[in-house]
Amino acid sequence: MVKLVCFLKRREGMTLEEFYAHWEGNHGPLIRSTPELARHIVRYEQHRRVPQPDWCGTPGYDGITIQWLESVDAFLAFCAEPKYVELIEPDEKRFLDRDNLVWMITEEPLVTMDGPTS
Repeated sequence: MVKLVCFLKRREGMTLEEFYAHWEGNHGPLIRSTPELARHIVRYEQHRRVPQPDWCGTPGYDGITIQWLESVDAFLAFCAEPKYVELIEPDEKRFLDRDNLVWMITEEPLVTMDGPTS
């Protein structure tokens, strides 16, 4: 299992409320409702930025997506789907600052600590 972790910035001119409305109400459901795309994703998470205080993260980023996939090959297959080019790329341009995304595909975590169980 691998995870795509991506820090997201909204498109210039878009309010934070518009960004969240599109990301949560359009983009996520678009992936989920397109079988050719959804079949590659094990889990798709959307994480909003904590609104206050400002020191809770690097300025300028509005959220994080974490997509769980079986392998890097599954990620490549997702991106190679014709429906990705037809639907997802144009949709990303509607609400994301694609030139300033920060992303990485990670391996399974090395767990160094679990919190208390009580």
